[in-house]
Amino acid sequence: MRIALVHIRHAHSGGVERYLNLLATHLAEAGHRPVVVCRSYEEPLPPGAEAVRLRPLSIGPTARMRNFAGAVEAHLRVNDYDLVYALGRTTGHDVIRLGGGCHATYLELAHEATRSPIARLMRGGAAKHRATLELEARGLAPGAYRRVITNSEMTKRDAIARYAIPEELVSVIHNGADTERFHPRLRDGAGRELRASLGWSEAEEVLLFLGTGYGRKGLDRVLEATALLALERPALRLLVVGHDSGRASFEARAAELGIAGRTRFLGGRRDAEVCYAAADVYALPTRYDPFANSTVEALASGLPTITTLTNGGHELIEEGVDGSVLSESADADELAERVAHWLDHRAQGSAAARAKAERHRAPLKMEETRLLLEELASE
Repeated sequence: MRIALVHIRHAHSGGVERYLNLLATHLAEAGHRPVVVCRSYEEPLPPGAEAVRLRPLSIGPTARMRNFAGAVEAHLRVNDYDLVYALGRTTGHDVIRLGGGCHATYLELAHEATRSPIARLMRGGAAKHRATLELEARGLAPGAYRRVITNSEMTKRDAIARYAIPEELVSVIHNGADTERFHPRLRDGAGRELRASLGWSEAEEVLLFLGTGYGRKGLDRVLEATALLALERPALRLLVVGHDSGRASFEARAAELGIAGRTRFLGGRRDAEVCYAAADVYALPTRYDPFANSTVEALASGLPTITTLTNGGHELIEEGVDGSVLSESADADELAERVAHWLDHRAQGSAAARAKAERHRAPLKMEETRLLLEELASE
């Protein structure tokens, strides 16, 4: 089959982009012809894939998004594909994946936490958000799709409620992990080396936060929980990984809480697997994630994982076995309690976490997706 995989950006970093590359590679290995329809792409393309670049003249992010969607519609009218699979907010698809969830839900639950005081005052980005909501509604309108794929039951329920999608037309395929890249065996090698570079030994208890967009991902909650635990656990250390333009304000908050000396901000890194390997427990008290990839990556790395009900990835976690899911009204006290529990029961949680991730390996998810696409194309 000639299958169009539509996304505005092809690259080798980013959750949707990694998914696109994995799926294109899997489809090509199965004998299909994946075509990446995008505005920009980064070499190399997945083996066996080709790219179609649609780059209409656009000024600003809102125009780029709108004009790319229009260019996709025009391209699909004059090109034959056996199936069109959209990974973003475009139209003309047979199948659409809500990897980023419903935009209105993001705005309701998490957007305010991502903005600086100046951004709130200037009310920037309103036009882009309106355009995103409009394109999403068009892509999920009755008759605009044959199937919707979500990466969590949470997102499925949300999409059905917001867009009146028939339940039988929504398929849930959880995100998977590269269980070779993310593996507990790294702990005794690269993980120990990273600890040593930070001046930490094996005796330290390392709590990891990893995510881009500290406000959305709940770093403020992790800092407060760390401060609560600091006096009773002198060996506790906090490792913060990921990019945020407001990093300085979070560093200042750590200082206010008296934990600057036990906290290290490493910024964005390409060796997430090493960061997991340097940690004992992973905490992601996110305000909204349809399914945070880091959830299953941390499990694959053997880390007991603590997250929220507003992370679709919580559906993988079994409370008290391989991690914890915080209550809807969770505060820093509850998070601190769960962190302390898993630091004390790390070995037990580690084995269970790895076993859970083995059942959610990325190749299994790609195969599940391919079989669904083949079924739809044959109808």
